[in-house]
Amino acid sequence: MDLLNLIKALILGIVEGLTEFAPVSSTGHMIIVDDMWLKSMDFLGKYTANTFKIVIQLGSILAVVVVFRNRFIDLLGLKRLSRKERTPVPEGEDAVAPSGSRLKLAQVLVGLIPAGVLGFIFDDYIDEHLFSTRTVLIGLVLGAILMILADRFAPKKTTAETVDQITYRQALSVGLVQCLSLWPGFSRSGSTISGGVLLGMSHRAAADFTFIMAVPIMAGASLISLLKNWQYFTLDALPFFIVGFLSAFVFALLSIRFFLKLINRIKLMPFAIYRILLAAVVYLVWF
Repeated sequence: MDLLNLIKALILGIVEGLTEFAPVSSTGHMIIVDDMWLKSMDFLGKYTANTFKIVIQLGSILAVVVVFRNRFIDLLGLKRLSRKERTPVPEGEDAVAPSGSRLKLAQVLVGLIPAGVLGFIFDDYIDEHLFSTRTVLIGLVLGAILMILADRFAPKKTTAETVDQITYRQALSVGLVQCLSLWPGFSRSGSTISGGVLLGMSHRAAADFTFIMAVPIMAGASLISLLKNWQYFTLDALPFFIVGFLSAFVFALLSIRFFLKLINRIKLMPFAIYRILLAAVVYLVWF
């Protein structure tokens, strides 16, 4: 394992960490970066390279668990909340409602069902036919249009200012919109935040719900994939995996905290513009 390959692992981990939970599509960025520039994992072979992508995604998932640790403790009923934890905290930090209305585990599961079912049914087809730079560019543009529409036509009065005010109907509706993210480049967070905003959630409430939903579905899919590909964890590839995992975790942690502090202020439009510009640049260079 030479230094150049470790640098490539670091770069891919950074790309994954910065883009996994921003509404810009981490899968799309990984495909573009690898296809257009790095070709970074050719030396590992196809299956070990796929395992690497799963490993760095787990780094991003761990970052969400760290940021929302109090929320997950509450959802799982692992302990009673202390008075300090029940007190609202500054924007961008983890917060749990003190009493009464509170996000429930059942609401999270309701939001997961649609994309989980469709993903299970069409997983092989998606892997075989949709993972290309061309399909990613389509997803980037269509996702950007949805985000622009969400900012433009969001209800003037929000019905869910915080994630604890989300209803079961809203949770299911966001889950249905999340199905769009099965198309690489569309973005899980881009589709679900847009859907949540159009349904009357604040941008922050939709973002919180998006991140919380992401953990079980991403962790479950990643762990299943790891079990199927366990034999590709070779000693030669291990340093590559470790560097990618750590860089994805650190940069996802920074990205999530930064994003949550700003989302209610900047909304989705800057990310939509970025996606369109990225698609245009990649199209001009690649095609």
